[in-house]
Amino acid sequence: MAEKVLMKGNEVLAEAALRAGCRFFFGYPITPQTELAAYMSKRMPKVGGTYLQAESEIAAINMVYGASAAGARVMTSSSSPGISLKGEGISYMAGADLPGVIVNVQRGGPGLGGIQPSQSDYWQATRATGHGDFQLMVFAPSTVQEMADCAFLAFEKADEYRMPVMILADGMLGQMMEPVVLPEPKADLPDKPWATTGHKGEREHNIVNSLYLQAADLERLNNERFERYAKIKETEQRAELFLTDDAEIVIVAFGASARIARSAVVTAREKGIKAGLIRPITLWPFPSDAIESVIPHAKVLLSVEMNMGQMVDDVRLVSAGRVPVEFFGHAGGIIPTPAEVLERIETLNGKAGA
Repeated sequence: MAEKVLMKGNEVLAEAALRAGCRFFFGYPITPQTELAAYMSKRMPKVGGTYLQAESEIAAINMVYGASAAGARVMTSSSSPGISLKGEGISYMAGADLPGVIVNVQRGGPGLGGIQPSQSDYWQATRATGHGDFQLMVFAPSTVQEMADCAFLAFEKADEYRMPVMILADGMLGQMMEPVVLPEPKADLPDKPWATTGHKGEREHNIVNSLYLQAADLERLNNERFERYAKIKETEQRAELFLTDDAEIVIVAFGASARIARSAVVTAREKGIKAGLIRPITLWPFPSDAIESVIPHAKVLLSVEMNMGQMVDDVRLVSAGRVPVEFFGHAGGIIPTPAEVLERIETLNGKAGA
């Protein structure tokens, strides 16, 4: 059996990335993700990789672009304001069809906000990470073990679909310590015949670029990219369903909020309330199939988030008015409590039974 170790979430993300074959890390310190970069600075030289603290977040993401173009598995990490600075470079990566993994350990905002946990970057991650027509795959772990699993999987999916992939965590998960079984190191990495690795006269020049001055060429490439996105929507939705088979009040929550919501659901069941939980693991593609599965018997959907209400928009889009959708959350770094969520469940149950 694999050995369990006690590790902090930020450090687990780094170690899992190394085991997935990541050999380049470029970043810039910001709370609450700094431990990830610090861990990389110690471990990367020991595995023959490159760690570099860039002069800014903008420099870091452009270094990611360069290493990815040369065929490497590469990662960067930051917290909310830093991801905003990386937005242009992420768009360039998407426009050049370059894989890479971007970690956002979220803090409260907007602006400099605070260093407490938040989930207020959901819109940014799923809708507007940067300019132009593009999407990221977005994973939302809710345990330290899942931090490891998602980091390993993110590199696989980035290479498979030739696109940037984001891991959207938060300060609570990044600072939390839990037992974790780390993945076995990946022995073989996929070939990248498109990479700019030098050709020795044996093949055509490879060019990595996101600039296309002919409108028809740019439209064709966007159409091809969105065909890929359609396949991802069809095949890559991930969610955990907990006690949803007969649930009349279904909570939808991701990441740290899902841990809190799960406790509230268990207590509600003990009180005879038919509550359940859908926990999106992929935020894009959003797990609409999981929401659809409860529409026939749900009386209300409740989105629980650490923000002013963002994922709730996607829940409402799927529901399309067939089931009422409510929201409960805190912002600014305040973490909802199980008691607060339970109180909201009981209120909704009373309304549903009236």
